Amino acid sequence: MIGLPPFTQRIVITGIGLTSPNGNSLAEYRAALLAGVSGVRPYNIRYVGDTLAGVCNFDEHRHQSKKDRRRGTRAGSISIYCAREAVLDSGLDWENIDRSRVGVYLGVTEHGNVETENEINEIKGYDYDTSVWSHHHNPRTVANNPAGEITLNMGITGPHYTIGAACAAGNAGLIQGTQMLRLGECDLAICGGVSESIHTFGIFAGFASQGALATHEDPTKASRPFDKNRNGIVVSEGGCLYILERYEDACRRGAKIYGEIAGYAMNSDASDFVLPNPTEQARCVQMALDKARLEPNDIGIVSTHATATGAGDIQECTALRNVFADSPDVLVNNTKSFIGHAMGAAGALELAGNLPAFTDGVAHATINVDDLDPDCALPGLVLNQPRDGQAITSILNNSFGMLGINSTLIVTKV
Repeated sequence: MIGLPPFTQRIVITGIGLTSPNGNSLAEYRAALLAGVSGVRPYNIRYVGDTLAGVCNFDEHRHQSKKDRRRGTRAGSISIYCAREAVLDSGLDWENIDRSRVGVYLGVTEHGNVETENEINEIKGYDYDTSVWSHHHNPRTVANNPAGEITLNMGITGPHYTIGAACAAGNAGLIQGTQMLRLGECDLAICGGVSESIHTFGIFAGFASQGALATHEDPTKASRPFDKNRNGIVVSEGGCLYILERYEDACRRGAKIYGEIAGYAMNSDASDFVLPNPTEQARCVQMALDKARLEPNDIGIVSTHATATGAGDIQECTALRNVFADSPDVLVNNTKSFIGHAMGAAGALELAGNLPAFTDGVAHATINVDDLDPDCALPGLVLNQPRDGQAITSILNNSFGMLGINSTLIVTKV
């Protein structure tokens, strides 16, 4: 164990594995963001019909046998792909790692709906005879399934679980990994967020019933945070998992370091099931800044949660004005405009899209903003074209969710 007090131990990112609607590696994903390439496309799902979604196209069998894929879940497959790719990216000598000291902490919005909907659809063809119900249903639908599938695939015998944190889950997974490393519960954390949400018709129907499901004649323009004509969420799938290590361990093995987890915070609105509370969002951001011992002016990029819903975008912009009122040079961007809302994976993917800015000094844009909503106007908004020439040394990543759960994560350049 490292001989430092738990909460002074530095935790760093040394590997990233992801799949998104517009890229299956950090390099592909970043290139798409800088080039303005959307991953949203037409999509059809039972009962709802034609809609739009962000759909991933990765090789499910790159790290998983066909038999294991049939037995498992789409979320599990996304998780395995991202975890394996993160380990490869980290340069870890995986075959000689003590896997009893590896922890797996995955953020999810929900899990199991897809599998239950599929089984109900199947037995419908047999006059609802439950004797044809799959014996794989229960292990497919337990909440820990995506994290558990990683451990089965990779021979990990350390702790694993999922963190149900609505759409704040991606940040929550990283926060959990950081905390467990500092507590000495593991020596290596695989953490982040995953989502297979586009495979459940219920989430589309639910947003449609709220008038919150995006429509547009051009799918690539459907996700339009901050635009006056935004009309809702584009549901997406995806995953992004990170390798976290203690700074000393990473240095000892000569690992490349993407950044350091400098600060984080989570809190609750306690005010509404779906409407965000800007006062509590601002408090969450400020708590993360305080933990990182940073001032608002120290932040290079604020990665917003903004989902392209009418009230949600305005509430977050109100919160950001409260914190960054005297910091007009802080750049502000949004990744959902490219990939839609990847639910449990959103925060983790959005952070990853910005991390290369530590190297190239470029803040990717928010696309599809043709007519900026005055209520969303922030001085540092990066709209439609990337902005370069900045010395980016810190990124603040917001991720919020239903039932009033808020998360903020700050990563700094090492």
